[in-house]
Amino acid sequence: MAIFTISKKEVRSMVEISEEYRGIINKPGRIGTLSTADAEGKPNVAYFGSPRLHDDGTFAMGLAGGRTLQNLKANPNAVFFCVEEGPVSFTTRGCRLYLKVREIQTEGPLLDLIKEMIAKHVNEAAANMMQAAVAFDVTEVRPLLDMGG
Repeated sequence: MAIFTISKKEVRSMVEISEEYRGIINKPGRIGTLSTADAEGKPNVAYFGSPRLHDDGTFAMGLAGGRTLQNLKANPNAVFFCVEEGPVSFTTRGCRLYLKVREIQTEGPLLDLIKEMIAKHVNEAAANMMQAAVAFDVTEVRPLLDMGG
């Protein structure tokens, strides 16, 4: 069940994403981290509960004004690491989405929608922390364990 949806005007995903992975990514309670790097390549990773993969292939999330948002402004590439639930083992279901920022909205309908859904599912204080909505294109999908490189 997606917390919010983007209208299906055009399919934007650059890769095919299986229904299994879609289900894991959008599953309430799943574990997800977003890895980013700044313009010099200094890495950062943070845990997020709000990201969703939409029917049109857009991966979207709300962000407060922290390191992740600053990194994405300087470097549009990121990786979302997602597992169905803990504890994690070699048989845990999950995936890695390689992402590229399409748009960062500091005002507008996507940010309004994300704030509304975070207020409904988390609380108003969490919604008020959101300073931006980020829409990503998915450029590659990989399993958690990929022995082929």
